[in-house]
Amino acid sequence: MSDTVWFISHAGADRAWAEWAAWQLLDAGHEVELDCWDWGAGDSFIAKMNSALERGRMLALYSPAYFDPERFTTLEWEAMLAMRERITPVRIAETAPPPVLRPLIAADLFGLHEQDAREVLLRAVKGPTRPDRAPSRPPGMLSRIGGTGPRLPGSLPRVRNLPARNAAFTGRDSLLVHLREALAAEQRVAVQALHGRGGVGKTQLALEYAYRFAGEYEYAWWIAAEDPALIPGQLAGLAARMNVVSAGAPPADAVELLLGELGAMSRWLLVFDNAEEPTALAPFLPGGPGHVLITSRNPNWRARAVPVDVDTLTRTESVALLREQGARVSDAEAGRLARLLDDLPLALVQAAALLRRGLSAADLEAELARSMREVLEEGCPDDYPVSLAAQVRLTLTRLDTDQPAAAAVLTALALLAPEPFPLTSCAGRLPEQTSPLLKEALPSRLGAGGVVEAIARHSLARTQNGTVQLHRLTQAVVADQLTPPQRQDAVRHAEALLTAAYPGTPADPRWWPAWEVLLPHALAVDPACLTTSWGRYVVLQACWYLMDRGQAHPARERLQRLYDTCLEQLGPDDDDTLRAAHNLARAYDDTQEHERARALDEETLARRRRLHGDHDPDTLNSARNLAVRLWSLGQHEEALILDEKTLEARRRVRGADHPETLRTATGLAVELADAGRVEEALALEEETLGVQRRVLGVEHPDTLVTASNLAVRLAGVGRVEEALALCEETLGVRRRVLGAEHPDTLATASNLANRLADVGRLEEAVTLCEETVGVQRRVLGPEHPDTLRTASNLAVRLAGVGRVEEALALGEETLGVQRRVLGAEHPGTLLTASNLANRLADVGRVEEALALCEETLGVRRRVLGVEHPDTLRTANNLAVSLRDAGRVEEALALGEETLEVRRRVLGEDDVETRRTARWLEELRRERGE
Repeated sequence: MSDTVWFISHAGADRAWAEWAAWQLLDAGHEVELDCWDWGAGDSFIAKMNSALERGRMLALYSPAYFDPERFTTLEWEAMLAMRERITPVRIAETAPPPVLRPLIAADLFGLHEQDAREVLLRAVKGPTRPDRAPSRPPGMLSRIGGTGPRLPGSLPRVRNLPARNAAFTGRDSLLVHLREALAAEQRVAVQALHGRGGVGKTQLALEYAYRFAGEYEYAWWIAAEDPALIPGQLAGLAARMNVVSAGAPPADAVELLLGELGAMSRWLLVFDNAEEPTALAPFLPGGPGHVLITSRNPNWRARAVPVDVDTLTRTESVALLREQGARVSDAEAGRLARLLDDLPLALVQAAALLRRGLSAADLEAELARSMREVLEEGCPDDYPVSLAAQVRLTLTRLDTDQPAAAAVLTALALLAPEPFPLTSCAGRLPEQTSPLLKEALPSRLGAGGVVEAIARHSLARTQNGTVQLHRLTQAVVADQLTPPQRQDAVRHAEALLTAAYPGTPADPRWWPAWEVLLPHALAVDPACLTTSWGRYVVLQACWYLMDRGQAHPARERLQRLYDTCLEQLGPDDDDTLRAAHNLARAYDDTQEHERARALDEETLARRRRLHGDHDPDTLNSARNLAVRLWSLGQHEEALILDEKTLEARRRVRGADHPETLRTATGLAVELADAGRVEEALALEEETLGVQRRVLGVEHPDTLVTASNLAVRLAGVGRVEEALALCEETLGVRRRVLGAEHPDTLATASNLANRLADVGRLEEAVTLCEETVGVQRRVLGPEHPDTLRTASNLAVRLAGVGRVEEALALGEETLGVQRRVLGAEHPGTLLTASNLANRLADVGRVEEALALCEETLGVRRRVLGVEHPDTLRTANNLAVSLRDAGRVEEALALGEETLEVRRRVLGEDDVETRRTARWLEELRRERGE
C-alpha cells in the first residue's frame, strides 16, 4: 500500500473524470483525497486543499474548464507552483495550459479505451500494475453509489435508449455538478425533479447529465412521460432489455417485475421527460439506490422528489450559446439579443437560426420590437416539438380550458410589468364593476391561492408569497396574440387589479413596501386604456410616490401622457383632468420648468374656484401649489399673501390639526424665513412641529420635514446647539424610516454638515458633506438641485479646512451647472455665486471677486429685495471685498448702510447684525477714527 496521498484537482464540470481517476488510484493501492467524497458542507476550501497538499501530491485533470480563471482550480495549481515537482498533470480533454505550467508534461487520457487509459494514468503516478482481483469499495460516498466503480467517462451504459446528445449544449456546469452531488448523496432512491418554464432547457439539461455521467450507470433509460398511459409500455421495453421479462409480456406485469428488480440494484438512471402530474407518475418510481430525473413545468414535486428550479442562462452562457449555434454577432449584439430574449435557451436557439438565415442582429432586434410573437414562431429547432410562441399559446389554451378565471388573471398581467404582482392582496377588494370571471378568480386570499397554484402548475409565471410574476417573453407572446375583444377584457381586468392592489397614500411610510411592489405595474399601464377614476388615481399616486423619491423625469413623462389623455377624453373641467394637472405641475416644477408649472397651477386654481368655490379642499390644494410656483419664480410677495390666505382658510375649513393645514404651515414658515421674517418663521415652525408630533407621530414624513426646517431656523437665530441636536435626531429617524438614500434623508445630512461646521467640527462637516454629495450624484443625478446645493455647501466647507483650491474649483463648476440648469436668478445659483466670490478673494483674485459680488448683489436686490437676509449677506461680503480692493470709503458706506438695514429688519441682537457692527468698528479703527 503506497503511503502517498493523492489530492485530485479538477473542475466541477469534470467530476465524472475525477471519480473515475480516484477509483483507479484506490484500486491500485493509493490513498486518495477527493473534495466531493471527503469534504463536508461548510469546510474551508483553502484550508482543506492546503492540508491535502502538505500530506501528498496533486493529480491535476487538465481540461478547458480547469483553466477557467473563475474556478477554484486556479487557486489549487497556483498554490502548487512553488512545488512543481509534486504536480502530476494528465489531460482529459484537448486544452493548452497557461505558460507557467507548460514545462510539466501531461499524459493524455481522453480518446483511449478504458484499459489503456487506466494504464496511462497509473504510469503517470508510478503506481503498481492492475491487481488480479476487483477492488473492494472504499467507505463513505462510494459505498452509497454501489457497483464496482465508474467506467471511463464517455463510455455508455450497457442498456440504454438515450436520445441523441446535443452537440451544442452550452453552460449549466454548476447545475450539472449540483445534480450529481444531490443524486450521489442520497441514502434512498434519489429523485430530482427539474422544473421550469417551457424552453428553459430542462430536457437538454437531463440529457447532458445522462451523457456526462454515463460512466456511472449500467442502465440509462429515457421515458417520454407527458402521457402517463404510455409510460408502462416504455418501462416494459427496459424490462425486456434487462431480461427481467420476455418480449411481449403484458406491460403491467413487466413494470411490476422491473420495479422490483431496480429496487434491489444500483447504478441505474431513469429519466421521465415532461411529466406533469406527480400523482400520475408516482406508481412508476422505483425504490432502491438508483437515480431518477424528472423534467416538468409543474413545480409541485416535493412529496415525490427534490424540486430543482431550472432558471434561464447567465448572460455569459447566453452569448456562448448564440455563438455555439452559429450566430455571427459581436459581443454587444449578442448581449442585447440575450437581454431581449430573457436569456431563455429555446428563444436564443430560434434567434440563432434566424441569424444563420441571413437576418442581421439589428434587423432581428427591430423585428423583436415590432412583434415578439412572430419572431418566436420562427426558427424552431428540429429536436423541439413546437416553437416558443406556439408553446405559450398551447399552454394558455390548456389553462383557459382547465381554469378560465386563472387564464383571465394571466392575460391581465400580460399587460402590466414583468415584475411580481401582489395578486392575493387584491382578493375581496375588486371594484364593483369588475367582471364576474375576475371576481370568481379572487373571492378571498384563500381562494386566490388556487389561481396562483394553477398558473404555477402550467409554468407560465413565477409565484412566491402571493405574488405572480410573468416572464418577459411569456408576457410579450400572450399580449401579442390577444384578439381585440380579448385585449379589451384584459385591459379592464388589469385596471381592476391595479385598483384592488392600491396600498394607500404614498405619504404614509407604512405603505412604502407595498408601493415598491405595485409601482412598476402602475407605470407600465397605458393611460389611454384607463377607463375609471380609481385606475387613473392609482397611476397619479404612483407618480407622486416616484417624485417623492427624486425621480421627477420618469414621473413627468407618464403624467404628461395621462393629462393629455384626460383632456382629450374627459375635457378640462373633469376632476380626473384637474387631478392630473395638479400632479403634472409638480413634475414641471421638480424638473425646473417653473413657468410651465405656474401656468398650469394658475389655470387649475381658476377652474376649481369656478367649479367648487374658494374653500373646497381641492381648491385650497391648488392655491398652495400656486404659491410654491410663484415663490420659485421670485414672486415672493404674491406667494406669501396667497399662502397666508390659504393657511387661514384651511384652519377655518379643515381645522388647525389637519395634515393639510399643517403642511401649509410648514411651507409658509419656509417662505417667511426666506423673506427675512425669521422670528415669525421660527414661531410657526415650533408650533407646527409640536402639533405634528402629537397628531401624526414623530416618524411621519411631514413631521420630519418640519423638524429639518426648524433646525435650519434655530441655527439662523444663533441657537446652534439646539439646531445641531435636532438635526442629528432628525437624520437618525429619516435614515431608519426613509432609508439612507432617500432624497429627504440626504437633504437632512447636508443640513447636518452645515450645523457641524457652525459648532467648529469642520472635518466632520467635510466628511459628511462629501459622502452626501457622492450619494446624491448617484441617486438623484449630478444636476439635481439638491445635489448642487450640497456641492455648493461642500465648497464652503473645503475652504474652511484650508482646501481652498479644491473649494474654488468645485464652486466654479457648481455655479456653471446651476446657471445652466436653474437659471442665473435662482436662489441656489445666487448663493453659490456669493460663496464663490469669497473663494476668489481667498486666492487673491480680488477684482474677479469684486465683480461677481457686485453682480450677485444687484440680482438679489432685484429678485429678493433690499431687506432680504441673503441680500444683506451679499452686501456685507461686497463691503469686505471693496476694502480688500483699497476702496475703503465705498466699503465703509456700504457697511453702514447694511448695518442700518440689519438693525431695522433683524434686530440689534441678531448674530449677523453684531458681526457687521464689529467689522465696521475694526475698519474705523484702521482709519484712526
